Amino acid sequence: MEVERGAQSAPMKLLFVEMGVGYDQHGQDVTAAAMRACRDAICSNSIPAFRRGTIPGVSFGEMKLQIKLGVPQSLQQSLDVEKVKSVFPYGKILNVEVVDGGLICSSGVHVEEMGDKNDDCYIVNAAVYVGY
Repeated sequence: MEVERGAQSAPMKLLFVEMGVGYDQHGQDVTAAAMRACRDAICSNSIPAFRRGTIPGVSFGEMKLQIKLGVPQSLQQSLDVEKVKSVFPYGKILNVEVVDGGLICSSGVHVEEMGDKNDDCYIVNAAVYVGY
């Protein structure tokens, strides 16, 4: 799969968009923040239409996903996209687009016992496009 940074997504018939936010307060791991953002986006949704054949001619195996992540520019190179993709239990991921976004802020505390290098908190935004 090709990772696109700031490019347009492949065409698909869009059904809905799920949005989420994730953060890593301790350990300064942008991948952990991105995984939490994706889990947040998908955790309170159910998609029975694909399993039940509600959309004529479209089966569960035809579910497609496009992921867009807002990540602070200075952290984008340390993002592990393969780990982020592991959050999704099913659906073909067409692309992962990483754009400037998110936030680096202070968590207010530096806790070495939790792996902190400093008091930075990384925040990532996710949009998950679901279609077929």
